[in-house]
Amino acid sequence: MSVVKKCFLVFAVVISAANVWGQAARSPFTGFGIGEPYGNALIQNQGVGGMGVSQPQVWYLNNQNPALLVYNSLTVFQVGILGERRTIKGDTTNERSTGGNLNYLVMAFPVKLNKWTTSAGLMPYTNVNYGLKYSKAIPDQTGAPVDTTTVIETGTGGLTQVYWSNGVRLTKEISVGLKTSYLFGPVSNVQSSQQAGLPYIGNVEQKMNVNGFSFGLGFSYSKDSLGRKHDRRFSAGSVYTFRADLKAKNKEQVYLTTLANDTILRSKVAESTGHVHLPSTLTVGFSYGRDLHWYVGTEFSYQNWANYSSLIQDNTTLSQAWRASLGGEVTPDPSALESYLKRITYRMGLSYERYPFQANSKEVKDIGINFGFSLPAGRSSLDFGGKIGQRGNKADNILEETYFKIYFGITFNDQWFIKRKFD
Repeated sequence: MSVVKKCFLVFAVVISAANVWGQAARSPFTGFGIGEPYGNALIQNQGVGGMGVSQPQVWYLNNQNPALLVYNSLTVFQVGILGERRTIKGDTTNERSTGGNLNYLVMAFPVKLNKWTTSAGLMPYTNVNYGLKYSKAIPDQTGAPVDTTTVIETGTGGLTQVYWSNGVRLTKEISVGLKTSYLFGPVSNVQSSQQAGLPYIGNVEQKMNVNGFSFGLGFSYSKDSLGRKHDRRFSAGSVYTFRADLKAKNKEQVYLTTLANDTILRSKVAESTGHVHLPSTLTVGFSYGRDLHWYVGTEFSYQNWANYSSLIQDNTTLSQAWRASLGGEVTPDPSALESYLKRITYRMGLSYERYPFQANSKEVKDIGINFGFSLPAGRSSLDFGGKIGQRGNKADNILEETYFKIYFGITFNDQWFIKRKFD
């Protein structure tokens, strides 16, 4: 079977698996802004704490720093899916949910070998999927409560990105890159109210459709032939994503439904257009290791979400957000013929993150343990990753979320688009 046919076969299998889940697991923390970011890390990055802006990779596509694409001398095709399980705990709450989604579909190939590599791909950008239920007092003319209504808030949707990246080598040690992303998708928020004894449910829906471009620059410095045996490499990388001004169109409508969820009355209240302003992002990382054998690294990313604005005003005050990670990988012996286990790449990492929003007027933080491995198959591989973590805590944030994420993907490397010469 040709490599092209294998790619299409694997693509069909992975897409079918992703459709089994259909959407990400529920979380109340996805209701802020345009949703919870997925990030740009592929499975090989997830296994080392999500970092990837510094370390060159020969067999894997680098989607986090376009400057590192020049190290892909072969055509690389990668596809991956994500499955997750989340548990939300509070004083009176204990809810579990599972879900999954297509994580990425990306490819890259050299335009000019070791000088210029281009890449394109499709992957989710943010996710909105939450549900809240609480009781609200109904006051009389004097403000005294006379009755209560049950309120259910739900949110769905999220943005998707289609991107095109290019990496160009300037010198042996220095390369630069540019990434252009087109972001699009809807974010829907519905508030439903039901008063005891009434056969109807009142609903207010805000649906915002967003689209626009985002641009990012990448830089890489990588020095090899270091150490006593001249087989070590030190690398430093950085990525700056510019502030994005996305077009937005918001529709607000009210409608009545029966207890059987049949709509009996619908009316559009308002329609407006404007922009969603996403803040800029700066990521810096460093790594050290031996090519194809091992490396360790660290990375730090920063955003100021105080500069965020949207058509939908939710009275949420956003502030600074940052993320730190530490990790590494090891392949005991990439050329070992007597032991397959020595050719497997093993990964481990840690991540610590502060979110831009607050819960119970206190910061929300996330700590995670990452792991993964790749099973080689010639120049290709089967890739696995996982993350166990906790977001928030009951003492400070009322709600506490523990989660387990598992990643599965396939990487193909081959000589496509290369003109062969015959004597």
